[in-house]
Amino acid sequence: MNVRHGQPYPLGATFDGEGVNFALFSENARNVELCLFDDQNNETRIPVRENTAFVWHVYVPGLQPGQRYGYRVHGEYAPERGLRFNPNVVLMDPYAKALDGTERFDQGVFAYVMGEDDLVMQTEEQRGAPLGIVIDPHSFDWEGDHQPNCSFHQSVIYEAHVKGLTMLHPDVPEDLRGTYAGVATEPVLTYLKDLGITAIEFMPVHQHVDDPFLLDKGLSNYWGYSTLNFFAPDVRYSAYEKRGERGGAVREFQEMVKALHRAGIEVILDVVYNHTAEGNHMGPTLSYKGIDNPTYYRLVDGDERHYFDYTGTGNSLNVRHPQTLQLIMDSLRYWVQVMHVDGFRFDLASTLARGLHEVDQLSSFFTIIHQDPIISQVKLIAEPWDVGEGGYQVGNFPVKWAEWNGIYRDAMRAFWKGEGGLASEIGYRLTGSSDLYQSDGRKPYASINFITAHDGFTLRDTVSYNDKHNEANGENNQDGHNDNQSWNCGVEGETDDAEVNALRARQQRNFLATLFLSQGTPMMLGGDEFGRSQRGNNNAYCQDNEISWFHWDQVDEALLRYTRKLIGLRREHPALHRRKFFSGRPIRGSEERDIMWLRHDGQDMTDEDWQNPNTQSLGMFLGGRGLNDTTADGKPILDDDLLILLNASHVDLPFVLPEFGSGGPWTLLLDTADDDAGGDQPVGEATTLAGRSMKLFRRASA
Repeated sequence: MNVRHGQPYPLGATFDGEGVNFALFSENARNVELCLFDDQNNETRIPVRENTAFVWHVYVPGLQPGQRYGYRVHGEYAPERGLRFNPNVVLMDPYAKALDGTERFDQGVFAYVMGEDDLVMQTEEQRGAPLGIVIDPHSFDWEGDHQPNCSFHQSVIYEAHVKGLTMLHPDVPEDLRGTYAGVATEPVLTYLKDLGITAIEFMPVHQHVDDPFLLDKGLSNYWGYSTLNFFAPDVRYSAYEKRGERGGAVREFQEMVKALHRAGIEVILDVVYNHTAEGNHMGPTLSYKGIDNPTYYRLVDGDERHYFDYTGTGNSLNVRHPQTLQLIMDSLRYWVQVMHVDGFRFDLASTLARGLHEVDQLSSFFTIIHQDPIISQVKLIAEPWDVGEGGYQVGNFPVKWAEWNGIYRDAMRAFWKGEGGLASEIGYRLTGSSDLYQSDGRKPYASINFITAHDGFTLRDTVSYNDKHNEANGENNQDGHNDNQSWNCGVEGETDDAEVNALRARQQRNFLATLFLSQGTPMMLGGDEFGRSQRGNNNAYCQDNEISWFHWDQVDEALLRYTRKLIGLRREHPALHRRKFFSGRPIRGSEERDIMWLRHDGQDMTDEDWQNPNTQSLGMFLGGRGLNDTTADGKPILDDDLLILLNASHVDLPFVLPEFGSGGPWTLLLDTADDDAGGDQPVGEATTLAGRSMKLFRRASA
């Protein structure tokens, strides 16, 4: 073919209207071949002769979008020195923007001889990796797409799986269920908008690999935390790909984002940059291993055959190498600039912060992100732990970062389970966890508060099971967390006992009320708003079936209405989503403070009350004139005074309503023990706070 030298930048396959430029980084390769495949899978190999700063590049005139391609990379096969080059393996381009399907194990994906150890090089053809597809992602018409740009402190995040959200939705066309296009249908958009959320956080949509050990059991990697490619939307969730549109997953994803933005909903992606699907030294060679193993992976010093594993998956990406950092940054910028997403949640983010063996908050990864004019402006959320030593880093990430607050989750579960002695802990969590986030310059919204997430019980299961029930995973119920801080309310699993079911319903309302009335940024697991159950499975990572999918025919309508009401109350009251931490100081011209803590007799909480192991109730007064904040045009932000009462004990308590404020009565807005409760109650009198319940009152501020 009449090829040209091409350019070393940008990496990947770039269509310019007349042909395609291909660029691949490999510092240790001896030679590289570009492999083009036609519709009959016939292969044309083109030697890539130009090498600029370790980037191999070539330009092929006349190629068009839709062209499939891969690479064969030549070099030394010496696993003991970390080198795993094998030109018998066709490799996926790490920068491919679209892929031609999923991995094909039957066509070979290993650089070594199966049945031998990894030191014996494979000499047979291995074509099982997905091929890249040349596309022109910039050709999509966004039609003036307006990103919602919701302030973090006003955000309400909804965590969901693209497939599970719509797979059983009766109002979504059958051919669109479980797809990006299915999310973009009017019934789903209307539901999410009416619920009141501001952002949907999708579980991984980067193309992933289904592990053979799961396939052998008739299961699959449903969650998708086994990333193969950091640019390509997973074809599994594409209706366009299923109908034969090569590379259609990209356009379909863009259309979904555009539709969500029109509904006022941001898109946050759960991203897995800490490891890849290639596993440990015995894992497959699909891309990175065969292109430049020492560049992309953390290898054990002095034993380069093996990989550091801070993730529990077999490998860890080598973020100490500039090229691997560039790969991550290029991926993030691509999803923001080309795909218009609004933020990222970083899985096992502590792994990305590791220098040598320790977690280094000032690592290159964070420095580069903070300096980047694109990525530093979107929402950045860390899962602040990994499985390595010292990996639990809640509260230790830098400014600009929010964190999944696992301490919040554990404290609230323990409190509503009935454990005493948690008053001080609960006080911190209700007010935005200032002990974790205030000293380093962050704000209350840095705390991503959650009760449940994909990893663990759903909310309904949290109040229905004491123990995990993961038998369907085929691992003898040995997988998943054992310490769930859950309580089944007296019966394990489903029951017809009306009293138990009433208690479970109240506990779900308690958890949701706590979540949406706490300072910080609430994140709700999708389906919790209507009582979704996974039948006690707390690790449904491999359950691509009705265990995980949303059952839209089993919606608890009362709970759904209650959740919508809660989100509405949070939105209406600035005092429930403050931008600044409480000061505890008196409000100007008053003895009132911006926050006051009360015992059930109406008196201030004392140090003894905070430390008392029997304390299971408290009241939190929020002064509506004490927000110490202004609107964009400088006007002070004011609210009504609010009073939140919590009683985690099993007995009813009389709670004296304080006399702070203008002198009018307290108006009951919410009672988790009685959906129909309301009305005014005089100050100074006691309201009955039922056992295991919450109340929210409003009173006009002076």
